Amino acid sequence: MQLKEVTSYPNESHDWGEFVFSFSGVIELTVGDRTYLTPPHYGLWLPPQTEHEASTRSEACYCVLDIASNLCDRLPTQVCTLAVGPIIKAILADLMARQVDYPRDGDDERLMRVLVDQMSRAPRQDTYLPNSEDRALSQVLEALRQQPGDSRPLEAWAKAVHSTERTLSRRCQRDLGMSFLEWRQRLRLVRALSMLEEGLAVQAVALELGYSTSSAFIAMFHRLMGATPDEFRKRIVQRDGQQGPYNDSHD
Repeated sequence: MQLKEVTSYPNESHDWGEFVFSFSGVIELTVGDRTYLTPPHYGLWLPPQTEHEASTRSEACYCVLDIASNLCDRLPTQVCTLAVGPIIKAILADLMARQVDYPRDGDDERLMRVLVDQMSRAPRQDTYLPNSEDRALSQVLEALRQQPGDSRPLEAWAKAVHSTERTLSRRCQRDLGMSFLEWRQRLRLVRALSMLEEGLAVQAVALELGYSTSSAFIAMFHRLMGATPDEFRKRIVQRDGQQGPYNDSHD
């Protein structure tokens, strides 16, 4: 499925579980007061009866896998992001390429069982960006989602929303559980993952995200990811290369 820029879906829930994976671009899903993001190589698991809203701020190619409730017993009971390894990605790509909306035969059913098994073993990550219902702070967060490269200090943002730096700082800790700078850094990291996946040069990513030099961006990325942007990109290429397209043919 291809989503165009700034597409959104209303709040909804289902009797089945859903796994959302983006082959390119970043999907944002809001569950309660939390925003979860699915940059490349991460997928979001939504247990049955989870109310959520979905949106994207740039063009994205993604798939949504519906999983019957009786197959959800081995999967997490809470919303979480799952690291998508080469096997999961290959199966999803195969299903999408063949336009398989539901298992057509025994081969598809076995493939789905393998997929659920891989999902149950996948490392779970916490990559969400908390939201705030506070009128002033929510305006700041939304503006940054639109322009993550905006480097204005909290004092300037406070003036823009007719508040004070001290007030916004307290509300960040109360509503987000972190400082304003940490939240903005998380946002930039998630956007950086998507941009690097698309093949953008490190310097271009750094400038787009508000860093004055590439070295400052690389230092932030290495501190949070344990690898430089180039090392991260090479690791992705190597990992994907370890698993070819799924093939369930029989001799």
